[in-house]
Amino acid sequence: METGEQVGVEAVPYCCSACDGGETPARGLACRTRKTHSLSTSSATTCDYRKNQSLHGTSPVTTFGPKACMLQNPHAVMHIQDPASQRLTWNKPPKSVLVIKKIQDASLLQPFKELCVFLTEKNMIVYVERKVLADPVIQADESFAAVIQRFCTFREDLDDISNRVDFIICLGGDGTLLYASSLFQKTVPPVMSFHLGSLGFLTPFNFDTYQSQVTQIIEGNAAIILRSRLRVVKESREKNARVDKKGIIKTNGDSEGSRKAMQYQVLNEVVVDRGPFSYLSNVDLFLDGHLITTVQGDGVIVSTPTGSTAYAVAAGASMIHPNVPAIMITPICPHSLSFRPIVVPAGVELKIMLSRDSRNTAWVSFDGRKRQEICHGDKIP
Repeated sequence: METGEQVGVEAVPYCCSACDGGETPARGLACRTRKTHSLSTSSATTCDYRKNQSLHGTSPVTTFGPKACMLQNPHAVMHIQDPASQRLTWNKPPKSVLVIKKIQDASLLQPFKELCVFLTEKNMIVYVERKVLADPVIQADESFAAVIQRFCTFREDLDDISNRVDFIICLGGDGTLLYASSLFQKTVPPVMSFHLGSLGFLTPFNFDTYQSQVTQIIEGNAAIILRSRLRVVKESREKNARVDKKGIIKTNGDSEGSRKAMQYQVLNEVVVDRGPFSYLSNVDLFLDGHLITTVQGDGVIVSTPTGSTAYAVAAGASMIHPNVPAIMITPICPHSLSFRPIVVPAGVELKIMLSRDSRNTAWVSFDGRKRQEICHGDKIP
């Protein structure tokens, strides 16, 4: 399990001028005397390193003494751009937009119609899910029928629109945005979310001024926030089935059978829980191939910084800024008092397996959807 950015960014990597064999200090570092206060001393002379504009903090130390320095490894450099300077731009003018509307919410019908009329007047190709147009109220609106004729429709899990949509507009809450993310399992177009639902952590736009805000997006005059997703691969073992003399189908749990792998891109979190069973779940957690702990409790949450404000924070975890490259691991009602939420670097490989001594199976869900059972031998790398 590792993270993948929705949009790639680049910045100048850190460099160390002392690596050329000279004895000069690293480039861009300045020293001055100031007073600092700590528990051990009242004042000290220290070096105040140059502020890094990308992270709004001090630059990492790359020199150690007069001659030692950190070996440059371009493959290990993590590029992080200043969140305040991230702007949207288009290589070509956008022509298509996907409108995602919260299902079975009558209060969103009028905003949905107004937005679609506005987009068609701007000669945009509007994609709408077919089940949205199946609403009887929309079908009965004769004045909206001419606009519907210009829509391009699709069906979830059946039609691939990943290379047809330039940007997305969501009408609803955070759940609507998560659903929009699940439709794009590779790269995700820019998402514009209007706060018209119950929760609005991820929906910053107000629909009262939608015309001017949508126009700014089309013109490429808007700030963007990058959010990472988890790339999850669930490997399960298909057990060999046999029919006994009475015609009852049985499975042999010891047989290998064929292995089946399913891949998901998760914006919020992966939740492994005990499901309908009353026993505690026992789940082994591996980090880069090493067993770090066995989670004994109601389950475990593996979340992105975006998901740290959802189920994870309700389970006692801290909130992580979306620009921090990290993965949060949070136990759900752990039996051990020593297991607390931990943060690991983005890019590590996590593997979750059902423990050998587990008394029952477990269940896994991806952003609250695609819920399925985890049996012995299954793993989520």
